[in-house]
Amino acid sequence: MKIRNGNLFTENGTFAPLDITFDQRITALTPSDGAPVGADEVDASGKYVVPGFLDIHTHGAINEDASDGSAEGLTKMSAYYAKNGVTSWCPTTMTLKEETLLPAMHAIRDFQSIGARRVGIHLEGPFLCYAKRGAQAAENLHKPDVDLFHRLNEASGGLVRLVTVAPEEDKGLRFIRQVSRECTVSVGHTCADYDTAMAAYEAGASHATHLFNGMESLHHRKPNVIGAAFDAGATVELICDGLHIHPSVIRMVHRLYGHKLTLISDSLRCAGMPDGHYMLGGQPIVMKDGKATLDDGTDTLAGSSISVLKAVQNVVRFGLPLEDALISATRTPAQVIRLYDEIGSLSVGKYADILILDQNLNLEAVYIGGVKFEG
Repeated sequence: MKIRNGNLFTENGTFAPLDITFDQRITALTPSDGAPVGADEVDASGKYVVPGFLDIHTHGAINEDASDGSAEGLTKMSAYYAKNGVTSWCPTTMTLKEETLLPAMHAIRDFQSIGARRVGIHLEGPFLCYAKRGAQAAENLHKPDVDLFHRLNEASGGLVRLVTVAPEEDKGLRFIRQVSRECTVSVGHTCADYDTAMAAYEAGASHATHLFNGMESLHHRKPNVIGAAFDAGATVELICDGLHIHPSVIRMVHRLYGHKLTLISDSLRCAGMPDGHYMLGGQPIVMKDGKATLDDGTDTLAGSSISVLKAVQNVVRFGLPLEDALISATRTPAQVIRLYDEIGSLSVGKYADILILDQNLNLEAVYIGGVKFEG
């Protein structure tokens, strides 16, 4: 299979007129000559040819949730993500009791994708702090527990690639020191000050979960996690739906963190659904005009209803260069979950996870492992 005459996004973060040849993996990148396409070739003239997007922080969509323990629901979600340009994803669980998380781990381990490839699991909790729990259920919070992590990871077949933890909690730093040897540890849903956050990064954490949300604010005398992540060279996530983070702050984070920025959806089961009432981790939420909040009168944001494709479109509209937006949706998240050798760029030997976008960044075609997704 070959896609020809497109403006291809290369591994060095620039566009070039290159043809891409692939089967399950990419086999060649060659200069385009503009000649008419032949059989088993696709003409991408005037189009962008870019790596498939990754979503390393997504709870759900189309009225399904990664914590439900439903193979059918996960299969539906994988198709939904593919339709929206995500070719790899990490089902993200909520702060729940172990007896609920274990069957969720089993289901994520065993289900068969029909769209986006399941490449890992993100445990967003239960090792979070009470004051910054956000939409996470307080009764399910758990102190950082290495043994519990191991039980969950074993139940998943070793699929946990990212875990969010509040380092100030009892034994939080010990947890980070041990677990960071096995997967990426992210600081989030935390009251940690700068010194505590720096201690977490020195202990082995290397990421920050949805920067600004679920943590103390940036203050010129109290930089907290935001300043510590910058000083430590950590990667950071942003929810770029225009509701969680003001576009000005998105532009500032981009200037500060550069290619350390990761775009996520943090989408809930209401993504791809009409406004209405839904559930999240045992708590009722309501979505109105695309804004999802706890249905308790507090107006607490409870995640988003967007896709990573929409996040890319948004940040470009907010003023970020397209090249940097693409890196934040491909290379950086692949590096976060330690899979950049396999996915995250259009490079010979990597999986042929490829998107064709028009000049307005509308999605025209999706290839996952070299196969065009027709769902």
